[in-house]
Amino acid sequence: MSLPDNSVWTRVEIGLNALAVDPAGLGGLWLRARSGPVRDRVTEALGALPLPLKRLHPSIGDEQLFGGIDLTATLSSGKLVERAGLLAEPAVLVLPMAERTLPGLAARLAGAMDQGTGHCLIALDEGAEPGETLPEALTDRLALHVDLDALPYGETDPIVLEQAALAAARERLPRVRAAGKVLEDLTLLAVRLGVHSLRAPMLALRTARALAAIAGNDEVAVDDLTAAVELVLAPRATQFPESEPEPDQPPDQDPTPPEPDPEKGEQDEGESQSLDDIPLQDILLEAAKATLPADLLAMLAAKRANRGGGGSAGAGAKHKGNRRGRPIPSRRGRLETGARLDVISTLRAAAPWQTIRKQESRFERSLHIRSDDFRIKRFEEKSDRLLIFVVDASGSAAMTRLAEAKGAVEILLAEAYARRDHVALVAFRNEGAELLLPPTRSLVQTKRRLAALPGGGGTPLAAGLKVALEVAIQSKGRGMTPTVALMTDGRANIALDGSANRALAAEDAERMATAIRLQGFPSLVIDMGQRPERSLKALADTLGAPYIPLPRADANRLSSAVSAALDA
Repeated sequence: MSLPDNSVWTRVEIGLNALAVDPAGLGGLWLRARSGPVRDRVTEALGALPLPLKRLHPSIGDEQLFGGIDLTATLSSGKLVERAGLLAEPAVLVLPMAERTLPGLAARLAGAMDQGTGHCLIALDEGAEPGETLPEALTDRLALHVDLDALPYGETDPIVLEQAALAAARERLPRVRAAGKVLEDLTLLAVRLGVHSLRAPMLALRTARALAAIAGNDEVAVDDLTAAVELVLAPRATQFPESEPEPDQPPDQDPTPPEPDPEKGEQDEGESQSLDDIPLQDILLEAAKATLPADLLAMLAAKRANRGGGGSAGAGAKHKGNRRGRPIPSRRGRLETGARLDVISTLRAAAPWQTIRKQESRFERSLHIRSDDFRIKRFEEKSDRLLIFVVDASGSAAMTRLAEAKGAVEILLAEAYARRDHVALVAFRNEGAELLLPPTRSLVQTKRRLAALPGGGGTPLAAGLKVALEVAIQSKGRGMTPTVALMTDGRANIALDGSANRALAAEDAERMATAIRLQGFPSLVIDMGQRPERSLKALADTLGAPYIPLPRADANRLSSAVSAALDA
């Protein structure tokens, strides 16, 4: 079965048909789409899958997943009564808000799928930011990856899965075979696409077998493999595949082309090679290239480069406690000051021991609870993120890019205000640096200070980094997660002692950059000079930060580059 066209919705329909034939073998579907009528058309078709639908929650507990004690029945009957969990029987597990899935839940679901118990996971990813996505432990096990965020409703149709044809395909599926070299070709193609998981080519082969069963064939055809590549491997690609170079000709081989066979006559060159003579891997590679948007892959590559330097500059760090935030599974603990008892979990922990405790106890009680049974509520919250902008206001920067830098910082400040982030502004010029704006959420005050930022004088880069480090340490002590964003042309010429010594200024800047990295503060470096500066690239390496040279960018492009680096 081949895809009749290259539309996203066509791939969705073909993929759902394959999933309905072999739900456990394909693992499931990662559907990245906001809640709306387009996503509803996909979820409505899930009823045709040959398994019951069960809904999960990203904060679901172990007892709901694996089963546990039925507390009400146990207490009323005086006997231990257990209830089955959602994973007790094979089912289609629908996970809304999948981007919020905790690592523990992802590991449990992945383990249940690896056991071969017949589960199929439908992950509904509603993430708005690039960093909000399904954990890799689950995406690696789901054959189908679909992104419907940019698909208008007018380009969709109701999905109808014919039950009779799908039932016949399920009966035929065990008899469908593939050539021995097919899996090798799929694996090599996955490597060329930058897909390093061994599950991906195996899932592609299972998808091809399901499509062959739908087509009524007992052997996987090239069209089935082509469709499987577009459905499974292409969405996972992290690089655009380059054509393999032609092998060098041996030196003892005659470079003269062979004489044409007179029996073939004047056959046209395009007809001299049949489709069967073309290597399967080349056919699949062309199918993958037709599906891959080159600009998107370029952006993915740029983001990987931005992340290569060191720590992430994303959202605030997570903190666990027992006071406030998003609830997470409770743990055994003591009733100390500030601790909140999880009554239901405590009763569940005590229930299995009631018979023994009643026999051992000298007191007549309806319920025996001990300190080992105590379960303490836990919550998880994210700290506020602080963006510390360190702006070069020296003479060289003022002559080149200070106006664009001001405009870019102003745009970034507005975006930070919309995300409710804190911002701070450090400017360095002449012989030192100044904290123009302490951490704040006031957009009006920030714009006023930025507009009054003068330009001129030397470039005390080390002083700017030192002030940024001090602000970052103070803000971390107040529970924030600081990120340092340095915008400069890189020509440091003023040392920390105020002397005009380029060599000493470079050493001081490197020492301050090392201190920032040792503190674990994420950062990024924007080179806003006319030409990329090698010394600034070395400084970024010392910081463990992404280096972004933007010699001819305006304020909008500068802010876009910084936003992409922060969200990567």
